[in-house]
Amino acid sequence: MITNELLNPKSIVVVGASNDIEKPGGKILKNIIDGNFKGSLYVSNPKEDEIQGVKSYRNSSDLPQVDLAILAIAAKYIPDTVELLTQQKGTKAFIILSAGFSEESHEGKILEDKVVELINKVNGSLIGPNCVGILTPAHHSIFTLPIPKLDTKGCDFISGSGATACFIMEAGIPKGLTFSNVFSVGNSAQMGVEEILQYLDETYEEGISSKVKLLYIENISKPALLLKHASSLIKKGCRIAAVKAGTSEAGSRAASSHTGALASSDVAVDALFQKAGIVRCYGREDLISVASVFMYPELKGKNIAIITHAGGPAVMLTDALSKGGLNIPHIENPKSQELLTKLFPGSSVANPIDFLATGTAEQLGTIIDYVDTFDEIDGMAIIFGTPGLFKLYDVYNVLSEKMKTAKKPIFPVLPSTLTAKEEVEDFISKGWVNFPDEVTLGNALAKVYYTGKPMLNKSCTSHVDEALIRAIIDTSENGYLAPEAVQGLLDAAGIPRAGEAVVTTKEEAIAEATRLGYPVVMKVVGPVHKSDVGGVVLNVKGSDIAAKEFERMIQIKDTTAILIQPMLSGTELFVGANYEDKFGHLVMCGMGGIFIEVLKDVSAGLIPIGKPEATKMIRNLKSYKIIQGVRGQEGISEEVFAEVINSVSTLLTVAPEIKEMDINPLLGKKDKIVAVDARIRIEK
Repeated sequence: MITNELLNPKSIVVVGASNDIEKPGGKILKNIIDGNFKGSLYVSNPKEDEIQGVKSYRNSSDLPQVDLAILAIAAKYIPDTVELLTQQKGTKAFIILSAGFSEESHEGKILEDKVVELINKVNGSLIGPNCVGILTPAHHSIFTLPIPKLDTKGCDFISGSGATACFIMEAGIPKGLTFSNVFSVGNSAQMGVEEILQYLDETYEEGISSKVKLLYIENISKPALLLKHASSLIKKGCRIAAVKAGTSEAGSRAASSHTGALASSDVAVDALFQKAGIVRCYGREDLISVASVFMYPELKGKNIAIITHAGGPAVMLTDALSKGGLNIPHIENPKSQELLTKLFPGSSVANPIDFLATGTAEQLGTIIDYVDTFDEIDGMAIIFGTPGLFKLYDVYNVLSEKMKTAKKPIFPVLPSTLTAKEEVEDFISKGWVNFPDEVTLGNALAKVYYTGKPMLNKSCTSHVDEALIRAIIDTSENGYLAPEAVQGLLDAAGIPRAGEAVVTTKEEAIAEATRLGYPVVMKVVGPVHKSDVGGVVLNVKGSDIAAKEFERMIQIKDTTAILIQPMLSGTELFVGANYEDKFGHLVMCGMGGIFIEVLKDVSAGLIPIGKPEATKMIRNLKSYKIIQGVRGQEGISEEVFAEVINSVSTLLTVAPEIKEMDINPLLGKKDKIVAVDARIRIEK
């Protein structure tokens, strides 16, 4: 838990403080002093009487009562120090800079657990160990640089890595990005990114708290907590961007189903972020550019006007925006023609609006005023740099004033950060954030625009037969379910399926194929990849062929029976589910058959999934145009597809024992979707 003693301490002690400011204990003390901490400041070092002008207590037992302790001593001494401070000095907040804990060894983990136990006994707060500290308006308890000037309108930044926190601030500050609070959580022994975000949510005050949250995460240990509080903050009007590192394809495990093979912790992270409304980033510059977009008013539509005096950057920005799904619409209206008369000959107002290298500050202001009234435009990107022939103060002053009054968001691309360094810095000093690179801006704008709002759903089971689902699960053994049990679960969940029969004799095969109506499909029951072993026969048109194929297929290794279904047609689709540790059930959808393995075009969501979220999953597929219908081909019912995804989500809610599930293929047409084949594995 975060205590007031951590954020607003009346007193701080640095244990292990030093006169050497190249050591963490020395640098953090200097930063606290330079940050003008208003409370009482103490230090403790057995070898010194005074450190950086502050009286040093050689024995920590001689310290007065103290709210916050910052420990920069060897790990082996920390449990005893924490016990003394919590039991004798009333200390309820700790920042432990030292390494040598769980990140290093089992013995270190034991030390770490002991420290947490001691601090929890007094309902205290712990940041770290193995961290660089925190920055708040009250105190600069961090041993690294840079230290930004804190601004309540800046970003709240929580990082699992101290070095990464430094590098991200280093990249953002020169662009004008500001920070409100910075937390480096290190090992997250007591509190991690999730708990800090929870505190920011629970203490959020409209008009006072920062509306931008940045996260650098290496391990999501509590996905549900992150989802709950991130979505809550976004619903309150906040905007959140996060880098989740350490999830690569190399981390995916082998699995026996298509879904299991495609699912990974990274897919689960994507699904979690999408459900919460978090903008996912993949590096420092990515995070900084998205955060910079957050600092401007929200883009309400996807039509952008590019205003420039340089053609090349405008072309590159056009490409980036278009690739990201945003529009640069052609502008042609009476007002635009009027605008053209106010510019130098050769200028263009078609979009990009190019007012030439000779364009003036006054012309820029005029263009912005006109574009602000164009109904077909939702936002503006202004590109203006210099080859060094003249100063740009007048241009940037006009830009700054227009940005204050324009109804539509304006995103400044000021690329001359060396040649016009002084002018850019002056512009930034007025409270603006600069985008030095137009492509970076274009990518960030698209990413932010297409990240949806939180989609939290309450599970509704009224449309499924809960009693039947539970009866089937409770009477089944662990492992892959028998076809009859799979059929029962699909029926109970309301998932439409093809008529079918499971047979074990030639006579049954002939009788059931005749009942279902020729032509039929015959499939082996048992082998995982049926087609690989010759276990699927299509278009069986008569009893003689049915009998012959039964006798051949029943001899295939691991085959226990033969499944017979009517020969159906339609576009192959796929819906599956996989249980991802800590995250819960992940439902995936996409094109079916071999395409799921070859193209791996899948969309994923965490349960519970309502129909709106299921629809979004479908529309996120690269193959969505096939579902819509292309080149005269019949489309697929998007509504029914979403209902199937919703039904699978509900089935998993009622039967959490399901660990892997594949419905592949589903055959889709414009008015219906039918499940042809399904496999379900349970683990109680």
